[in-house]
Amino acid sequence: MTSAIRHITVDCADAYTLGSFWSQALGQPLHEDDRPGDPEALIAGAGLLFVTVPEAKSAKNRLHLDLQPQDRTRDAEVERLLALGAALVDDRRKPDGTGWAVLADPEGNEFCVERSAAERAA
Repeated sequence: MTSAIRHITVDCADAYTLGSFWSQALGQPLHEDDRPGDPEALIAGAGLLFVTVPEAKSAKNRLHLDLQPQDRTRDAEVERLLALGAALVDDRRKPDGTGWAVLADPEGNEFCVERSAAERAA
């Protein structure tokens, strides 16, 4: 018998607030039972569980998410995520259209935004 990944868990200072950012970023709702102040928040469709912990983030992530836009360009998605509260950490986009952008969510967890499938095919 093998194991399956049930959730990818993200430790954070405020599970509901960070879960809400990712809910908007991914266009998937938080679990219907999640409320502000709850110690956990779940985006079931993405398998992401946010858990409030007392300690702050102190180092670079050892695991991060790579996002691929579904209905817009990479650059448009970067702008949308910045407007939601993300921060640009490292811009690895190249003049020829390749590359990616490294962003951080509101609690500093890094993630990348790659080109869309349409951009890759072009």
